[in-house]
Amino acid sequence: MSKKILIVDDAPVIREFLEEFFTDNGYEVETAENGRIGYEMAVEGDYALIICDVHMPEMSGVDLVQSLKRKKPDSKIIIMDSMPGKHARQATESGALGCLAKPFDLNELRNLVKKYTSPNKVSVK
Repeated sequence: MSKKILIVDDAPVIREFLEEFFTDNGYEVETAENGRIGYEMAVEGDYALIICDVHMPEMSGVDLVQSLKRKKPDSKIIIMDSMPGKHARQATESGALGCLAKPFDLNELRNLVKKYTSPNKVSVK
């Protein structure tokens, strides 16, 4: 699998920043502006990792994780939340690899993405 990442966030500034950041770090990046589009792209595409916000229109990050895990159980998903709590817990219980608190540390994010996109390093729940 390529090092292809899907960024799903309704905030254009976050999507654009992460797209540029990961492209500069050697990843192929695609973006979606809401959970529904992100889900459709994830079902159709082949991504090494999906990074999605929790609070989005049309489909929340929790709903995206739950729906995608039923359709593609091996999907690797990290969620982002400005106020991790109940929603972050729901997403991780549904199969997300973890929750990254916003604002996030770029080195922490880079290391997580590297960890989860490295071949044969991480098993998915």
